[in-house]
Amino acid sequence: MGQILAIDYGKARCGIAATDDMQLIASGLDTVDTRFLIDFLKKYVSENKVDEVVIGLPIDLKGNISEVETDILKFIEVFKKEFSDIAVHRFDERFTSKMASFFISQSGKSKKKRQEKGLIDKVSATIILQNFLEQRLR
Repeated sequence: MGQILAIDYGKARCGIAATDDMQLIASGLDTVDTRFLIDFLKKYVSENKVDEVVIGLPIDLKGNISEVETDILKFIEVFKKEFSDIAVHRFDERFTSKMASFFISQSGKSKKKRQEKGLIDKVSATIILQNFLEQRLR
């Protein structure tokens, strides 16, 4: 069994989270400049067994898809060409950034660290992945 990765895709940067090899625990992995995401994934996949990837589905409170979805769909096309053997799933990412900000604020980190957008992206990816794992158990 291999890992599951989650990507909180953004125009500037992407938060990445990964499970352990038993697919039980989601952990924040990194924040990557979006321009270098495929290169990061190539290196990561060459060093780790990855079975699946979960990519956030950006839906607003009214149920509308965010405009970043166009970029995400282009990314998914490239991803599927590069990693044809890795299954791609989408998962609703509503509230993950707000939840990430809350969890970070409760962690005792300094104000400067709490406002670091890269940390929020990484924690958001972790929340997406944890929610995906929990949904599988239902």
